[in-house]
Amino acid sequence: MRIAVTGSIATDHLMTFPGRFADQLLADRLDRVSLSFLADTLEVRRGGVAANIAFGLGVLGLRPSLVGAVGGDFEPYRVWLKEHGVDTDPVRVSDTRHTARFVCTTDREQNQIATFYAGAMAEAREIDLREVVARHGRPDLVLVSPDDPEAMLRHTRGCRELGIPFASDPSQQLARLGRGEVRELVDGAQRLFTNEYESALLCERSGLTEEQVLRRVGSWVTTRGEDGVRIRTAGRETLTVPAVPVAEVVDPTGVGDAFRAGFLAGTAWGVPEPYAARLGCAVAATVLDHTGTQEYRLEREPLLARLRTAYGPATATELSTHLGALE
Repeated sequence: MRIAVTGSIATDHLMTFPGRFADQLLADRLDRVSLSFLADTLEVRRGGVAANIAFGLGVLGLRPSLVGAVGGDFEPYRVWLKEHGVDTDPVRVSDTRHTARFVCTTDREQNQIATFYAGAMAEAREIDLREVVARHGRPDLVLVSPDDPEAMLRHTRGCRELGIPFASDPSQQLARLGRGEVRELVDGAQRLFTNEYESALLCERSGLTEEQVLRRVGSWVTTRGEDGVRIRTAGRETLTVPAVPVAEVVDPTGVGDAFRAGFLAGTAWGVPEPYAARLGCAVAATVLDHTGTQEYRLEREPLLARLRTAYGPATATELSTHLGALE
């Protein structure tokens, strides 16, 4: 199964603040916030939602196509992704803009304050999915993840015109999208991905109830942090999968992207949905052990041991035959 991942490609600047953001906020001054946090550490990492998901898919042995826009500074990042199984040929390189930047500070309770600079991502709207398909082949599934909003809409329309199944992951861009735009991204999606907060925001932004959303998509996959994952499908019983326990969270950045990679890999292999969700949770837990979104390694036996401990031997047995690409 060939998966194309459209969306943001960025460099992450990740900082840690040893205190609590909440201690610095004054309830009667929230309309005039002016704060500076002295960070203890700075990590410069590769990131961007689409690149993170494509990286995870590549590490798991698939060869996903990455579709997005970057600056002329992208070449070292391109080499990294190619080394980890990602086809970067469809990526557009801007002549004038830098690759997008994500700047994030995390406090000691894992709360985050972040700023995202779009840079070359603004040119993603100029990518024509029909040209990508003509040049690089037809994918079996397109994941439309956070990107320039016009690009997200264009890619969704392109999937409908070409008859290519698509999954929708509007997440971080929900705040930028109008009612009609959210509905357009959702309608007909084979899968809809959100976290728990975004699921409520999606209903508010679209003006749809949860039941109405479910009637417009194949299934709705909601990540719930330490409470695991919920998968809802109209007319079927809700599937709930617990998270894989993590002794100590090092960095939560990119955990949702990692889940999507594991889940999509499982569905690409044709394993039953509960097993795909458990693989997604195990990959997400691995990311929580590391700083950065692409700094983790997936090793076959440790991953299977994690699955066995969290979900039992049947899950490890079901997935073991599909993890041959791991050492």
